[in-house]
Amino acid sequence: MLQDIATVFWRDWIVLQRRLGTFIFSRMITPVLYLIAFGWGVGRSVQVSQGNYLDYIVPGILALNSMNISFNSVASPLNMSRLYHKTLEEYLVAPVSSLSFIIGKVLAGTLRGLISSLIIIVLAYVFGARLQMTVLFWLIIVLNCLVFASLGFVAAMLINSHEDMGNFSTYVLLPMSFLCATFFSIDKLPVLVQWLLQLLPLTHASHALRAISSGGEPAAISVLVLLIYIGVLLAISVWTMEKVRE
Repeated sequence: MLQDIATVFWRDWIVLQRRLGTFIFSRMITPVLYLIAFGWGVGRSVQVSQGNYLDYIVPGILALNSMNISFNSVASPLNMSRLYHKTLEEYLVAPVSSLSFIIGKVLAGTLRGLISSLIIIVLAYVFGARLQMTVLFWLIIVLNCLVFASLGFVAAMLINSHEDMGNFSTYVLLPMSFLCATFFSIDKLPVLVQWLLQLLPLTHASHALRAISSGGEPAAISVLVLLIYIGVLLAISVWTMEKVRE
């Protein structure tokens, strides 16, 4: 099984390796704009409990960016492969189990999310941010990448048109991008809205990263929620793959 996972992962790594320069530079644009607009621009007139809004917002940007990159690295290519290029059929007839294929793809999406996160951290330090980096900090980023890479796999297998994939991003990812404690605290929102946002994984990733970066400890419930999402989404991924194989 490990060899099958490595084979699927290695194929995606070869593709990424050939485009690594383009991937890195393209992933710098959005974070730089966020850091300029919210860190230097809006951030100069915003006071938060941590004192420096730039330090407050960087964990949110990390959570947001790792979500988008991990999701899109799996969802779009796999959806195109399944619907248009028909290259997914090569895996379906290969002696590779559904779980091995899924884990390989999810790990490949997670790697892209981690590379993008590293780029943001370097840029954040250039802009003057001060973050406390620990092993637990990176663990939360990994879990967040795994959640949304898995979600990307599910979306790619269930959505049957490129337009609907765009709609999924608009209706699901875009609201999370702005509401899940990425740019501001959700404490002042209506209680019902807070409750709904607490059900979403990005909220817990943002809270956990912000707590660690300011010298605290993440809430155990945040780690648990991320782990539950990973387990559920991987189970759904296996179900979708088995359904396609039938």
